[in-house]
Amino acid sequence: MKRESIQLVLCDMDGTLLLPDHSISAANVRAVKQLQDAGVHFTLASGRPPRAMREQIAQLGIKLPTAAFNGGVLVDAQGHYLLSHHVPIAAVRRTLALLSDYPVDVWVFADDQWYLKSTLGPMVAHEQSALGYAPVVVESFEPHLHRVDKIVGASRDAELLIELEQQLHGLLEGEALASRSQAFYLDVTALKANKGDALVALADLMAVSLRHTMAIGDGGNDPAMFAKAGLSVAMGQADESIRKQADEVTGSNVEDGVAQAIERFILNIGSQ
Repeated sequence: MKRESIQLVLCDMDGTLLLPDHSISAANVRAVKQLQDAGVHFTLASGRPPRAMREQIAQLGIKLPTAAFNGGVLVDAQGHYLLSHHVPIAAVRRTLALLSDYPVDVWVFADDQWYLKSTLGPMVAHEQSALGYAPVVVESFEPHLHRVDKIVGASRDAELLIELEQQLHGLLEGEALASRSQAFYLDVTALKANKGDALVALADLMAVSLRHTMAIGDGGNDPAMFAKAGLSVAMGQADESIRKQADEVTGSNVEDGVAQAIERFILNIGSQ
């Protein structure tokens, strides 16, 4: 396949499209606009909730469906749910029980809300800045357990999250997925809530063959879409284990790596 035949790009947000301050660089905006003008579809897949993607969707003029919660929810450009996959309640209970035994902040996303038991966790302010809205403090997660889109274990101890990720793989096998979306975030989502299945669904919706798709990402939840895409591109700052699972590596998110990938592999601008 010639790389200029790419017809659909599915792009991660945090650590990929976005700068550390959660903004989109002028170079990335320009490259996405050039891509759209060339008739190539561009849309987003993120571990974020749908409401935390709306600003970027509007800024980039995306009219296509996007994948939130690692693909657990597909929404149209107006934010209406097209498809959703909740975490089974048994898997929710086992996850919460395990995480409660460790020094991690536990967040539950359900009903388009972000629920937690305390706002004092070290990652809360960072997450609120990223999402653009405040959490809801609850005494118990129990009223929301049947409608959970995602559970997050947040900690500055990246090694602990790696250990917990491995434990959850065994604990939730065949019921739910556990993956680190970023170094300090461990996500638990439904089995169908993965970016690989999201790419398949989006490509089918737009009548694009998977061999004509490109996926760009940097985190542990991105190889699922790498495996489905015709061309996969890892960000330069991604862990080596992630880079090894991609066909190509571009610059980091602070080096406009998304723009570099679009220009190099689709628009044929710059070195090949």
